[in-house]
Amino acid sequence: MKSLKVRDYMSTRLLTFNAKTTVAEAVGKLLEHRISGAPVLDEEGNLLGILSEVDLIRVFLQDSYYNEAIGIASDFMQHPVESVDPDMDIVSLAEQFLSQHRRRYPVVKDGVLLGQISRRDVLRAAADFQDAE
Repeated sequence: MKSLKVRDYMSTRLLTFNAKTTVAEAVGKLLEHRISGAPVLDEEGNLLGILSEVDLIRVFLQDSYYNEAIGIASDFMQHPVESVDPDMDIVSLAEQFLSQHRRRYPVVKDGVLLGQISRRDVLRAAADFQDAE
């Protein structure tokens, strides 16, 4: 399985936000697409951070407690973001998922977002590997 690479199993069609995406727009998009978070990119496609449901719930609580105006993605996104290389092997990634307790990682090369890999993608790779044997 060490020959299986992240690039072979990552998702490349992702919902993304830019730094100035409003919180209201981000909430709407996450709900519409039924996902729990999305990468925040600059104009060149470089990964700036991740905006998740948890980040947006914090905004909701802040707004309800302090009656502050809702902001933009760059105000609330998680950054820096731990990412993985597209040439990382699936076994190493599986070990990283177990030790880090993450659901997904952005796949980045030279700062540019190429895709995303999830725990489900690792299971798909394992199933493909077993089917090949």
